[in-house]
Amino acid sequence: MDEQATPQRTTRVLIVGAGFGGIAAAIELRRHGITDVTILEKGSDLGGTWFYNSYPGAACDVPSHLYSFSFAQRRDWTRLCSPQQEILEYLHQVAREHGVAGLVRTGRTVTACRWEEAACTWTVETACGESWEAEALILATGQLHQPHRPKIEGAETFAGHSFHSAEWDHSYPLAGKRVGVVGTGASAVQFVPEIAPEVARLTVFQRTGNWFLPRRNPPYPKAARTAFRMIPGLQALRRRFVFEYGESLTAMIRHPRTLGLIGRARSSAFMRAQLKDPELRRRVWPDYTFGCKRILFSSLFLPTLQRANVELVSDAVTAISPQGILDSSGRTHELDCIIWGTGFKTNDFMLPMAITGRGGRELREEWAAGAHAHLGICVPHFPNMFILYGPNTNTSGGSIIFYLETQVAYVRQALQQVAARGAAAIEVRADVEAAANRALQHRFAGTAWTECDSWYRDGRGRIVANWPGYMREYLAQAATLDAAQFEFASLPERTAAAGV
Repeated sequence: MDEQATPQRTTRVLIVGAGFGGIAAAIELRRHGITDVTILEKGSDLGGTWFYNSYPGAACDVPSHLYSFSFAQRRDWTRLCSPQQEILEYLHQVAREHGVAGLVRTGRTVTACRWEEAACTWTVETACGESWEAEALILATGQLHQPHRPKIEGAETFAGHSFHSAEWDHSYPLAGKRVGVVGTGASAVQFVPEIAPEVARLTVFQRTGNWFLPRRNPPYPKAARTAFRMIPGLQALRRRFVFEYGESLTAMIRHPRTLGLIGRARSSAFMRAQLKDPELRRRVWPDYTFGCKRILFSSLFLPTLQRANVELVSDAVTAISPQGILDSSGRTHELDCIIWGTGFKTNDFMLPMAITGRGGRELREEWAAGAHAHLGICVPHFPNMFILYGPNTNTSGGSIIFYLETQVAYVRQALQQVAARGAAAIEVRADVEAAANRALQHRFAGTAWTECDSWYRDGRGRIVANWPGYMREYLAQAATLDAAQFEFASLPERTAAAGV
């Protein structure tokens, strides 16, 4: 090797998770010459959220021309908001066309990741006993991958069948059954209208009401599909329109006493038109600021609650017996099946995976007061570790795919900086991350997000899920990595001496 050349070593990258984030990261890195990439996926196939959530009616509530990669636009979506199977097929197609499908190692549940300071590498262990080593670690597990089941007294005594919506039991016939659905969030809003016509009786247990906006999602007419395919620029125009619409929703949430009143008025008019029964309307009506919790898009859920075989229970669930669910009024609802539509452990991120960084620091302990990361990506004391869809990068009014594309480009820049310096690792400065996090949290003041309890917040009430601003603001902050905000570790002596 030339004595004046900067010593370098091949960068091996391990990605945990083969959803949109993991696939995007692999494509971005390989495009820029970082080719030694392996994706570890706990499931039996790639797809992440869209592999696991196969419940009836599963679909994205962000239009597909924005909920898709900018570099892999397609003009043949069958409808505005694509169903689960179509999104899964799209991700498979993108992975194949960009040569990363073969990088996925399925059936690998990662249990621990440990930074080896002497070697400046990550050691990653899986539940099946394998051990992997790499210079860089990308955690692409996201926020919506661990089903949440509330702890309810007697749940284990239920004599009927039960499952979570993210683990839908397609082998269990619902036809003619008495079914109870616990939860009225985004998943339940989609599957309840689908199963209501086939069950004998459907009891929906609601903790809090939701703000709704309309979403009818019929297949595109043939003429429309032809226009999308044939007219130059139409796809880009539609994508821009949806982007700006999403930004307008964020504006309503950021300004609840001005612009937010417009959103509330629109939602109120829509909900009143859909709910003819005044008593049902009273029980369904949300008691919190518009936008504080996730705004739901459905034109089918509220009418379903008015079916003769459907009952909405707004009394709290207090216990479960062998026969069914007991509510706070003392009533027992006899059921054959309970479906948990209770969402995910959103604030655990990749935990309970054990992550050990520099100096033996445990990520669980670092996050004891709430998850935090610089731009949701980098955590001090965890060199060459990057998070996708990490703390404070969820969106209430846009597409997470936009954030993921921004993040993987940032990660690629970080690894390029390491190579350009002949360094071993990059780590965000603790003072930089702390100052950015303080500024980020300050931006939530006065917004709708702070005006109720939601899954966006941790047990201390700190908002750890959402980005406090607009998509374009995130891009402005994360488009270019500022090397001055980071520290670089030198190569281990034996590696530098060998020049490899």
